[in-house]
Amino acid sequence: MKLSQFQFDLPDERLAEYPSEHRDESRLMVLDKKKETIEHKSFKDIVSYFDEGDTFVLNNTKVFPARLMGNKEKTGARIEVFLLRELNEEQRLWDVLVDPARKIRIGNKLYFGDDDSLVAEVIDNTTSRGRTLRFLYDGSYEEFRKALFELGQTPLPKYIQREVESTDKERYQTIYAKHEGAVAVPSAGMHFSKHLLKKLEIKGINLAELTLHIGLGTFNPVEVEDLSKHKMDSEELFIDQKACDIINNAKKNKKRICAVGTTSMKGLESSVSSVRTLNPYSGWTHKFVFPPYDFRIANSMITNLHTPKSTLLMMASAFAGPDFIKEAYAIAIKEKYNFYSYGDAMLII
Repeated sequence: MKLSQFQFDLPDERLAEYPSEHRDESRLMVLDKKKETIEHKSFKDIVSYFDEGDTFVLNNTKVFPARLMGNKEKTGARIEVFLLRELNEEQRLWDVLVDPARKIRIGNKLYFGDDDSLVAEVIDNTTSRGRTLRFLYDGSYEEFRKALFELGQTPLPKYIQREVESTDKERYQTIYAKHEGAVAVPSAGMHFSKHLLKKLEIKGINLAELTLHIGLGTFNPVEVEDLSKHKMDSEELFIDQKACDIINNAKKNKKRICAVGTTSMKGLESSVSSVRTLNPYSGWTHKFVFPPYDFRIANSMITNLHTPKSTLLMMASAFAGPDFIKEAYAIAIKEKYNFYSYGDAMLII
């Protein structure tokens, strides 16, 4: 498969600036791979496609307020700092992106907060992900994290042009988020409400959780025509024995296993045994799934509608089939579905 095969025209007005009013009332496009049918539903109708003993795999990562606005020493230039990952807790080292990047050099100091309560020094300018900052803070680690996160904003995707609003803090997060570490939300999971999860539980549907801390690598543009030459950035992944037992039991009993989102699917495909069962995992993954691909754990998938040439679209194409996805996306645009993080959902069965 070539990069150009994932290009399509997406009107700007189809990029959702806001989420649906109620989580489980976003629209749901249902693709049946065997029958090659497409249905239009509401997300809360998803319960009717699953039976007792089926399993949903959720990514319980939690988004942290990763976007900081600071000022450069002497010039006072406004600099945006996007926290990517913590490198060293003791030394307060973080990998970050800075914008505008051309203004920042090693040794520069950046000041954050109305009273300049937080100061950072640029110590490395050459990492593949941007810059490394050392935060200069005398208090305890807990106090530092608190100060850092109080100054941070919800890291809405760049395509959302509006200012961050107070409701984004709650809505740009799944309701089952537990472990802090993501700079982007696993968006397919945002459609689940407490009421919907209860309905799944009542029906006897199991929930298995893994943690994949989403980095910006998931959203980095693919810049090579030959997809086999694209390198994904690594993301931290944790799968415990309990999740493996739930998923492997469902597989053994030939039940439906539904990956909620591309990140859950990536997590599952990163730790498969030679007999196609799931193993526990703790470490990093740079798994990149594109067509053709043999999926070994999940046999259904929930995902949002993705942007042209994105790695997320490539995974959905691998799961549903490139031609079927292309047809579905053309219908989604015609039917005015909303795309991307705050957009509508797709169920592929």
